[in-house]
Amino acid sequence: MTKLPPRILVLPAARRRRSLVVFGVIFGIFLIALFLAPFPSRAQGLVSLSQADRADISRIEAYLNRIRTLKARFLQDSSDGEYSGGDLYFSKPGKMRLEYDDPKPVVIVADGVNLVYFDKELEQVSYFDLESTQASILLRKTISFSTGGIIVTQFERGPGVLRLTVIKVGEPLEGNLTLVFSDKPLGLKKWRVTDAQGVVTNVSLLGPRFGMPLSPKLFHIEPPNEAVKIK
Repeated sequence: MTKLPPRILVLPAARRRRSLVVFGVIFGIFLIALFLAPFPSRAQGLVSLSQADRADISRIEAYLNRIRTLKARFLQDSSDGEYSGGDLYFSKPGKMRLEYDDPKPVVIVADGVNLVYFDKELEQVSYFDLESTQASILLRKTISFSTGGIIVTQFERGPGVLRLTVIKVGEPLEGNLTLVFSDKPLGLKKWRVTDAQGVVTNVSLLGPRFGMPLSPKLFHIEPPNEAVKIK
């Protein structure tokens, strides 16, 4: 098999549908009204950000940087019509686990270096450079949307909702990450990833809990010896 850069890895259709989450790592059906509601304030790109926008973005940075661990149920949907759910574990810096409910036999783990995709049914493990995925933005020890190679491309404010879209500097074709927050109090509700192929994956958090200790074993995958490994 020809080795391709992780962000443009091409897979057979059945495996590709399962692998959407590698770039999506993140979140399903949030309130439909969220997308139907008008957003009266919109800023495109850094030069368009108002003082109020910058103040809200600073609040978002401070909020995300207070999160060290997270545990939640999640719902996920993608633009190809696939829906799924499961359990999410999150530990900064660099650690994450998404374990999907049956009948989807998939576990995804970020171990600080790699994003590891384990298909238990196919007995196949795929390794991706964590920094090549949008997931790395949320898993940084310190998140800044003005430094660290991240550019804000859009900021939207609606009734009780803030929505922030970012890309990595120098890699606009890699895709973008949109974070959706409730406001007052500020809280992460959802994120959306658009990958290099234009596939949009949404992941919504259900009943998130913060600050609890998480076992290091959650962020390690030991595939069976017979599993096919792709790097």
